[in-house]
Amino acid sequence: MSEHRRKPPQPQGGGRAAARRGQSGSSSGRRAAPRGATGSPSGSYGPEDEEREYGSRAEARRAAQRSGGGRRRAAEPGRGGRRGAPGGSTGPGRGRAAAPGKKRLIDYPRHDKDGWYRWVPSWRLVSGLCIAFFGCLVGAAGLAYAMVSVPVIDESATAQNNVYYWSDNSRMVATGGDRNRQSVNLSQIPKAMRNAVISQENKTFYSDSGIDPKGIARAVFNMAKGGDTQGGSTITQQYVKNAMLNDQSQTVSRKVKEIFVSIKVGAEEPKDKILEGYLNSAYYGRGAYGIQAAARAYFNVDAVDLNPGQCAFLSAVLKGATYYDPAGSISIDPSATPDANKKRAHSQMQDTLDKMVEYGHLSQQERAKYPELPRVKNPQSNAQLGGQIGYLVRLAKSSVVRSGVVSEQQLEKGGYSIYTTFDKKKVDELEKAVQKVYKERIDPKKRPDTDTHVQFGGASIDTATGAIKAIYGGEDATKHFTNNADVTGAQVGSTFKPFVLAAAMKWGVRDPDLGEVQAQDERTVVSPKSLYSGKNNLKINNYDGSIWENEKGEQWRQENDGKKNATAGSPPDFKIDLREAMRESINSAFVQLGMDVGLDKVKESAIDAGLLEDSLAGSGYPSFSIGVSDPSAIRMAGAYATFADSGKQREPYSVTKVSNKDGTIYTHKVEEKQAFTAKVADNVTDVLKTVVDKGTGTNAQLPGREVAGKTGTTDGNKSAWFVGYTPQLSTAISMYRYPDDETIKDRKFLEMYGTGDETKIHGASFPSTIWQDYMSEAVKGLKVEKFPKPEPIGEVLNDAPSPTPTPSPSPSASETEESSPSPSPSPSETETSPSPPAPTQTCGVIDWNCDDGNDGGNGPGGNGPGGSDGSESPSPSASETEEGGNNGNSRGNTIWGANG
Repeated sequence: MSEHRRKPPQPQGGGRAAARRGQSGSSSGRRAAPRGATGSPSGSYGPEDEEREYGSRAEARRAAQRSGGGRRRAAEPGRGGRRGAPGGSTGPGRGRAAAPGKKRLIDYPRHDKDGWYRWVPSWRLVSGLCIAFFGCLVGAAGLAYAMVSVPVIDESATAQNNVYYWSDNSRMVATGGDRNRQSVNLSQIPKAMRNAVISQENKTFYSDSGIDPKGIARAVFNMAKGGDTQGGSTITQQYVKNAMLNDQSQTVSRKVKEIFVSIKVGAEEPKDKILEGYLNSAYYGRGAYGIQAAARAYFNVDAVDLNPGQCAFLSAVLKGATYYDPAGSISIDPSATPDANKKRAHSQMQDTLDKMVEYGHLSQQERAKYPELPRVKNPQSNAQLGGQIGYLVRLAKSSVVRSGVVSEQQLEKGGYSIYTTFDKKKVDELEKAVQKVYKERIDPKKRPDTDTHVQFGGASIDTATGAIKAIYGGEDATKHFTNNADVTGAQVGSTFKPFVLAAAMKWGVRDPDLGEVQAQDERTVVSPKSLYSGKNNLKINNYDGSIWENEKGEQWRQENDGKKNATAGSPPDFKIDLREAMRESINSAFVQLGMDVGLDKVKESAIDAGLLEDSLAGSGYPSFSIGVSDPSAIRMAGAYATFADSGKQREPYSVTKVSNKDGTIYTHKVEEKQAFTAKVADNVTDVLKTVVDKGTGTNAQLPGREVAGKTGTTDGNKSAWFVGYTPQLSTAISMYRYPDDETIKDRKFLEMYGTGDETKIHGASFPSTIWQDYMSEAVKGLKVEKFPKPEPIGEVLNDAPSPTPTPSPSPSASETEESSPSPSPSPSETETSPSPPAPTQTCGVIDWNCDDGNDGGNGPGGNGPGGSDGSESPSPSASETEEGGNNGNSRGNTIWGANG
């Protein structure tokens, strides 16, 4: 037998049974020790121990305690066996989970799971939380529903005045308190109007609860995608929104409140009353609130007399008068032109009529009666807004709306004080200067064919801040609705040339020996002393020397005013420096310069100066450099102010601050950027000084003050400009003929040959005269300042073989390009050296690529850029035009020119 002790046999019982069996029969009550603890090799219990049983578990526990062990101590040797089980560390024991503690209300993490399962909520917990959450929502919704009240339109839409102030804080005008609003009963609103609105806006109006959950979800989804949120509002919601004018903030809390109010209104108010309230409170534009006021504002009829076509149109206007009023709202958004608005309104009106047929509200036979927009009358203005006041108020109002601080509808409600930049004295002086020309030179009765429809526009801007000091918008804001100072349309002609010069001095011309990509980076900055050809009928090249051709393979020849070569140049190229080219307004030199720089850079230069990109046209054609674009007078004055202040550009503005009962809610902050370096801007100014000192702009001279400026006249003599500035004030004046009658279809700019008893209208004539008359008074009291002396800039290009000769005494304005054109002198009359005689014309009229030295291929011909004037009447010949070529469709197959 091994010296090692054999492992004792395992007990047959354990736990409580073993404990009972292990109790001794002595009166001391001590429980028998487990095997191994007593040293007994057998470890067995006597029979008498096995039969001893205690009456309860508690008695066993007490007996164990009396014997000095206790349940816990007895179990320690085995650690895992049942309580009181023998065996010590060798006993296997089956173990038993501890008795659970107090049960938790929320069993999370879960006590009966191990590992990550402990963190997975039970379905009971999830269900309970969902029920609690929705219960809270229902409770909150019920509380909110109980707290909101049904709004009253008449109480919330009380009209107040808006007061406008001059720049010196004196009162200009109060307007807004006489709001155009009149309520009518539902019986006085045509069924066609009710059905038009329901068909277009809310076809389930009579069956919904006041809100459209699908529509709201769709609107939220579209908004999340960055798209249009339209479609989320029912008629009830829009009615509630109109009644909540005092709170139009775009916040979640306001939207939630609107939804609850809409639900309450939908539950408590009859549908007919809601529809009546909506149609009587909605804003239709033109200051008209309610269907009755709208019917009068657009058609001059009562609401009850509206036909289905007119009703469909008014339902379209409800989507936003800024973009659907046929009169246009350019002052608020340049894209809201009359033509664009008419297209939008017509499309929306036709869609509404189609839906009315689809939903059974209109017969197809009746619908067919309204294929076009109904005839709409011109907007009527408050009598207080006559003269220039109406234009000033509209300009200021649009500025406030664009700021985003106040909506157009809130502004219509009134209660705001609007402080403007307008100088009353300057506004009066500008109007007097224009009226003087009307009175003395324009006579429609005497010259009905040439003096009718003559219009002027003007704007004057502080060069140091961008503040608009004065405008001339037209004869009378209550008669002529369009603001001529703030609307595009009249091409600017040669007043665009300074932007070409600025581009050449900012970026430089491209190297003709390099590839297109490399040439964009390697450029040569141009000096005003650089020489360019001033030859008439110049064939235009690309920067690399190749001949420019359009998409049809047609070449471009540039014509100068009156077919004249540059007077200071020598044949055969008639090269002159850029200063002289600006003074004489030579088209060929600036068209070729623009091609060398790149028309993309010319465009960028104009935008940097302050012109709006959407007013720039024809940037893919050489004529872009000579003014086929149509910026407004305000923008042109602002862009020239950039040159006046050494390249610092500021946005023109008309409102300094806005306040209401709560105090100041908006203050304009002047922001500037360095569009051009001072070296570039000051050199442009120095060149433009030459134009006024001894060039085409001599009529604009101001005794004792320095003036820089440029004249401009367009092809077909359809517009004329003068834009000029002193160190403190920049002013632009435009003149054109354009019918004011909106009933005339396909209106177009008319020629000005013979207007004012002048053979031809130039920028050097009436526009520069008005500029000088106004500025003479406007600068009184201002300190006499001089422009900065320019630093030398750039390299002199093309300084051979034809240097600029010593200029002869400067001709007067009447002898230059802005005067009545005279036949071009022959080379023998203008130059001492002989030159070959002019060749006779041998090319056909449409032989584009023919080079006979006189006539040549034009640009895009009848479909060229900027041509918006049509070609119904014969255009003047090239010899009759000053610098023709900006209206691509007015010249057909002649040489392209420009303006002066």
